[in-house]
This record gives sequence, structure tokens and C-alpha cells, in this order.
Amino acid sequence: MITGMTGFGSATFVAGKIKGVIEIKSVNHRYLDVAFYLPTGFGVVENKIREMLAKEVARGRVTISVRITDKPGQEVSFKEELIEEYLRHAKSIEKKYKLSNNLTLADLIRMPGIVDVKEVFVEAQEMWPAIEKSFLICLKSLKAMRQREGKSLAADMGDKLKRMSQKLKDIQKRHDLLIKGVQKQSKPEEFASYQKSIDINEELARFNHYIEEMRALLKTAVPVGKKMDFIAQEMQREANTLGSKLQDEMVSNAVIALKSKIEKIREQANNVE
Repeated sequence: MITGMTGFGSATFVAGKIKGVIEIKSVNHRYLDVAFYLPTGFGVVENKIREMLAKEVARGRVTISVRITDKPGQEVSFKEELIEEYLRHAKSIEKKYKLSNNLTLADLIRMPGIVDVKEVFVEAQEMWPAIEKSFLICLKSLKAMRQREGKSLAADMGDKLKRMSQKLKDIQKRHDLLIKGVQKQSKPEEFASYQKSIDINEELARFNHYIEEMRALLKTAVPVGKKMDFIAQEMQREANTLGSKLQDEMVSNAVIALKSKIEKIREQANNVE
């Protein structure tokens, strides 16, 4: 069964005290186009994620985001050597100028360089096992959604192909009636020329072949969106030829209906992987 290109997957991951969430979204696109939104320092795992994705997804604009939702707070430390230096200078000034030393802990903390605050840095490489496991869960959800879309697209396109096949039968019947009507009123040489000018056997044969090709593609699990678009273009070409060869109101209406369904199939093919 064909696969669509619209999907979504989400999963959380835990590595020690660090928690996060991974999200993956995809929409239709002519090629595989991947955009990443990663925390600082996570560029080292981008290629690993891209390789995992490429094994499962062939087409679509894919957005992958990794967010850290919880991690340890800032690390705070005091530089005791600097504190001792401040105190030594304070005592020296106190003794030299005979001042009262009212220096408190609060005073010391406010002095430049005493308190050292460091941001906790998340190491992407250390978290990779947890990220990899969660990303596989995301991919599974994404693929399941794309497969459901593919099933829906296949049903819709299959119905349109069925209606197109019936229109071709209607055109064939109308062609045969036109032939019989002209044959009764024309001389043999005139009829032969007319019959040759409106011969649509080749066009009908090719058109029916394209319909069967399209039906076969609907059953396959490999990426076929581009091939479907190509076949739809060939269908459009045959429909134009049918309309130009048979200058008849009923045939013209049937050709218009064919073109409408071909265009809708092309639109749907843009959503097929």
C-alpha cells in the first residue's frame, strides 16, 4: 500500500537527571528535506538522526526538534582563596587606619569574583542512547500516520481510476455510434478517410494501460509519488488527443470529466511518498 507524507511522532527521553522530548513532523515535499531544531551542543548527533530517518523516509519536508525540559540547576561554588585574600587586606586596612571591622558574610558574597556560578552543560554524546531509543519511537508513530494517510489516498485514487475507466468505455461506445452513422451516409472512400481520422484505438489502449499501471502502484509499499505524477501527465496527453480526434459534445464532456479526475490524481500524487 502506498504511503502518504503527512505524519507526526513524539516521545520523551530520560538520561540521569536530564529529561527531554523529541518531536518529528512531516508534510509533502518533492524530495527529502530535513530541518533540525536542537539544543546547543547537539549538532554532533544530527547526522546520526538524519541517517536513521533516511532509512525509513524517502520524501517529505521533515522537522525534527529536541528540547530539554528538565535538568539540574546551576552549580554554585565559592572561591575560598579569594575570600582569604579579601580578609587579609581587610585586616591590614583595619590595623593601619584603626578602623572597626564590620565585614559580614553578605559583604563577602557581594565582592567581585567570590561566587562562581556555572551553567550545567548537557552532553549530547552521553545522552545519545536515550535519544536514539526515543527517536525510534517517534519514527514508528510517524510511519504509522503516513501509512494511514496512504490507505486513504489509495481508496480515493482507486475510485477516481474506476470512474475514468467507465468514461473511456462511454467514449468507445460513442465512437462506435458515430462510425455507424457516418458509414450509412458516406461513400466507401469518404468513410475510410473519416474512420481513419477518428481512430482512437491506440489512445484508448494507452489510457487503459496507464490506469492499470496506476492501480498497480497503489498496492506497492515503495515510494511511487513521482512515478504517479509522470503517469498522470501521460493520461492528460491521451485525453487531449481523444478530445481533438472526436469533435462531439458527449465526448467533449467525457474528456473534461477525465481531465478533472486526472488533475485530482496529480494533486493526490503530490501527497504520496
